[in-house]
Amino acid sequence: MTENRERLIRNLFAAYLANDRQQVADVLADDFRFTSPFDDDLDKAAYFERCWKHSGWIARHDIERIFVRGDEAFVTYLCLAADGRSFRNTEFFTFAGGKVRRIDVYFGAARQDGRFLPQQR
Repeated sequence: MTENRERLIRNLFAAYLANDRQQVADVLADDFRFTSPFDDDLDKAAYFERCWKHSGWIARHDIERIFVRGDEAFVTYLCLAADGRSFRNTEFFTFAGGKVRRIDVYFGAARQDGRFLPQQR
């Protein structure tokens, strides 16, 4: 089960990078919810309307770690943008019925050239 959850997460990141909205939609449960510092408890339709953007600005995701326990997982990754910017996030996944039921995103600091950028106050 753990390997299946990890594979699903890796496939989801690859689908996002490939801008394959249908593949992403197929792994999200009908009652999917999404929360981030900018988005509060969006349903599946609102997630795609508000958050789905062409992923051309992303050069790659470097998944640093995935911890799976039962129907929950944490993923930490470094996202590298095409313009050289980068940031590190952690996402908490909840699964139900073989699909992703919820993702809670915790934003990390922005980085450039391997260093943290000062935060704007």
